[in-house]
Amino acid sequence: MRIVVTGALGHIGSRLIRALPGFFADAEIVMIDNMKTQRYASLFDLPAEGHCQFIEDDVTSMDLESALSGADAVVHLAALTDAAASFEHADEVEQVNFVATKRVAEACLQVGVPMIHASSTSVYGTQNDVVDESCGEEDLNPQSPYAETKLREEALISELCMSDGLHALTFRFGTIFGTSPGMRFHTAVNKFCWQAVMGEPLTIWSTAYDQKRPYLDLADAVRAIVFMVENKLFDGSIYNVVTTNATVREVVEHIRRHIPNLHVDFVDSQIMNQLSYEVLNTRMVNAGFQTQGDIGSGISNTIKLLSGVKAR
Repeated sequence: MRIVVTGALGHIGSRLIRALPGFFADAEIVMIDNMKTQRYASLFDLPAEGHCQFIEDDVTSMDLESALSGADAVVHLAALTDAAASFEHADEVEQVNFVATKRVAEACLQVGVPMIHASSTSVYGTQNDVVDESCGEEDLNPQSPYAETKLREEALISELCMSDGLHALTFRFGTIFGTSPGMRFHTAVNKFCWQAVMGEPLTIWSTAYDQKRPYLDLADAVRAIVFMVENKLFDGSIYNVVTTNATVREVVEHIRRHIPNLHVDFVDSQIMNQLSYEVLNTRMVNAGFQTQGDIGSGISNTIKLLSGVKAR
């Protein structure tokens, strides 16, 4: 089994490359990352099982066909993922995210390799209380340049599957929580854990406290990728992957169990709306996959890893 992972040293990728050898005996894991975030530690202590190859290069410009040829699957995770920051860097997000996805998809098509494309539940923006993959166009209302680009990527992948025979699928991942060597702290749960441990106020968007949103345990994200590779379900479909739907208030209360003296600061953001909705894993459930994660445990593990730090 040969699996290529782009963005391999990031939050999801650094956990995935450690898990894959445990699922696929003697797996060859090809890791591609441009190292712009300097996550060198993501390469420390890789598992002895399997065979790991690292390619320091940029998917927006490298010779992808040579790197992908002979693979059993490509997991495309390379992306700029900070939705709030994307307002200030819309052109860069377009280049890094959409152009990279187009190049990877076209290379997969050329060499006959199936592809897993990572999108986001941030493409939703619905007036309905509950939404799944069968929703109408009116329920897709991205609130940031990042989410707008992800929606365009989804359309590109779908078109290449239907018109050119690309074997691929798209995951709409909920907001990731959980630990990894390459984890970042710009999304809700991880950011709040960091702020709480550092003794800082939790900065929360003023309209978001009681809005329900989808969250995904990193372990469930990894298991979903493995499940689709094992079952070869590259059917051109879009699959939601969400562990739980929760309000920010509920997330804060989970953190408060470990750090009682929390202070919350409500702030304004360019991503501001009054929508509250749940996202369902309808297609993944129908395929036989069930999430197993728990947001309380994810928060507990993150805080424990930071517990040796003393804030000033």
